[in-house]
Amino acid sequence: MIFGKDKTNYQAFDTVLRMIHVKILLASPNFHQPRGNTVTVQRIADSLAKLTIDTEIISTTEKEWTSLPEADLVHGFHAYHFYKFMQSLDKKPEPYIVTITGTDLNHDLFDENKREDVFASLRGAAAIHVFDDKAKSVITNELPDVEDKVFTIAQGNSDFPEEIPPVEKEENSFLFVLPAGIRKIKNVPAAIQMMENLHEKFPTVRLWLVGPIIEEEEGKTVQELVRQHDWIQYLGQVPHSTMGSIYQRADVVINTSHSEGQPSALIEAMGYGIPVLVSNNPGNQSIVTHQKTGFVYSSPNEFLDYSEQIINNNEIKQKIGQQAKQYIIEHHSNTYEANAFVTIYKNIMK
Repeated sequence: MIFGKDKTNYQAFDTVLRMIHVKILLASPNFHQPRGNTVTVQRIADSLAKLTIDTEIISTTEKEWTSLPEADLVHGFHAYHFYKFMQSLDKKPEPYIVTITGTDLNHDLFDENKREDVFASLRGAAAIHVFDDKAKSVITNELPDVEDKVFTIAQGNSDFPEEIPPVEKEENSFLFVLPAGIRKIKNVPAAIQMMENLHEKFPTVRLWLVGPIIEEEEGKTVQELVRQHDWIQYLGQVPHSTMGSIYQRADVVINTSHSEGQPSALIEAMGYGIPVLVSNNPGNQSIVTHQKTGFVYSSPNEFLDYSEQIINNNEIKQKIGQQAKQYIIEHHSNTYEANAFVTIYKNIMK
C-alpha cells in the first residue's frame, strides 16, 4: 500500500483513529545530533501528537540500554542500528516496526559484515516502512519473504516558525545553499569545486554550507576549502527551526550526496518554492523529477549547465520552484504521513 501520494488513501480515516490512546516509542540513532533522521523522527512525533498519540523518543546510539521505557509499540529507525540496539536489551520489543532510512538501504544492506543483521531486523519486524517504491523494490528483491509487510509512506514536510537567519544574504548576490552534515557521503568538497567553476563565470554567486561536522577529517577538509574562498560561508550547526529562514533567502538549494534515503531538506526547500539542483541518486530522484520539480545532474558539467539555466532565466527559476511547491503540497503532507502511521500501528496492535 502506498501512503502520502493520493488523498483517496485517507478517505477511510475517521475520528476513531484520532481517539486511539496509545504510546509509541520512537527509537532513532544519533537523535541528539542534527541529522536527517532526527528531523524525520521529531516531525513524526509532532504530527502524531496532533492525532492525540503519545510518543517518546530515545536515541539508540548515545547510551547503553538494557530495558525500554513503557510503550504499546516500538518504532525503530535505521534497520542495522536498530537491530544492534535490540541486542543490548534484556527483552526484545515485540511487536516492532522499522523504518528504512538511507544508509541501511544503500550501504548496510549490501555490506557483507552487516547484511545478515539488516535481514534479521527486517524479518523480525511486524511492518517495514520505506519512503518510496524504489526502496521497496530494493528490499523485496533482496529479501522476498518480507514483501507483504513493506509499506511505502512518503515523508511529510516540516513547519517552520518565523525566525531571523544566522547571517543575512548579501545584496545583489545569487545564493546557493547546501544543507548537509559534513561527512564523506555528502560529497561536500565536490560541491565546493563545482561552485568554484560557477563562481568564476558568475562572481555574484554565493554558497552557504549548513550542517554539523559529523566526520572530523572530512570537516577539516571542508573548513580548509571554505577558508580559501570569501564567497563561501560555513554556518555550521543551526537549530532546525532556523532552517525556514535560510530557505527563504536561498535562490537554489543543492544536494551533492553520493546516496540518500529521502532527504528532508529537499522536501523543506521545495515546500518554500525554491528550485533544487541534486545529484543523480535514487533518494533524490524519489522527490525530484528533472526539469519539472528541480534539476538532476550526473556530472560536474551538467551541474554547471543547470546552474546557469537557473541563474540566467528567472522564468525557469520561478516555474520550477512553483511546480516543486505544488508537488510537496500534494505528495508530502505531514498529516497524511501521520495518519498512515496510525493505520499501521492500529493494525499491528489488533
